[in-house]
Amino acid sequence: MRVSLNWIRDFLDIHKSTPEIAEILTSLGLEVEGWEDVKPSLVDLDKVFTGQVLSCEHIADTDHLSATTVDVGDGVVRSIVCGAPNVAVGQKVFVALPGANVFSKDGQLFTIGERKVRGVPSQGMICAQDELGVGHDHSGIMVLPADTTLGISAAQWYQQETDTVIEIGLTPNRADATNHLGVARDILAWIRHHENPAAQLKSGETPTTSVCLQRARLSQYP
Repeated sequence: MRVSLNWIRDFLDIHKSTPEIAEILTSLGLEVEGWEDVKPSLVDLDKVFTGQVLSCEHIADTDHLSATTVDVGDGVVRSIVCGAPNVAVGQKVFVALPGANVFSKDGQLFTIGERKVRGVPSQGMICAQDELGVGHDHSGIMVLPADTTLGISAAQWYQQETDTVIEIGLTPNRADATNHLGVARDILAWIRHHENPAAQLKSGETPTTSVCLQRARLSQYP
């Protein structure tokens, strides 16, 4: 059975590492056969942030390039060359920072780096829908609502989570652990016995439907 660690942490306030949790589960008779870190998108949405275009000037001797400066809320003003026809001062946009993997217009992944374009430094990329894998539009950059807060990652914006999926070799006598709540209760029992007799399951907000569906898809859990 495949178990989402994020889902377990919705039920339990547990900050142990994956190997530690795997050891606990195995000691409880839920033998862990392995685990993997997974993310919902090939694009590094956690390295793409909401920003604001502070300045925008046409680059001489080009038909479509603009030299912009952008702020992604971290106190650094970045110079970015943008080829989109709709880029303008004041817009809230998605900005991919150096090191982020995004899609090219032909659908291939590539890594954003710092470079110079026509002698102008470019320290990131202002993104269109297709470059983030959230749509097919490449006619211009995505323009976000004017009240968008700076510095929010695209992963947060789209409620996309990186997760760890644990593979458990479930035996027929452990029907109690055929769901995430059951696994969480087993870990809670271990915590109560070994660490904190007063530990309880969390009673916070339930994850949104989109987050639950995402976790189910990543863990291939029915």
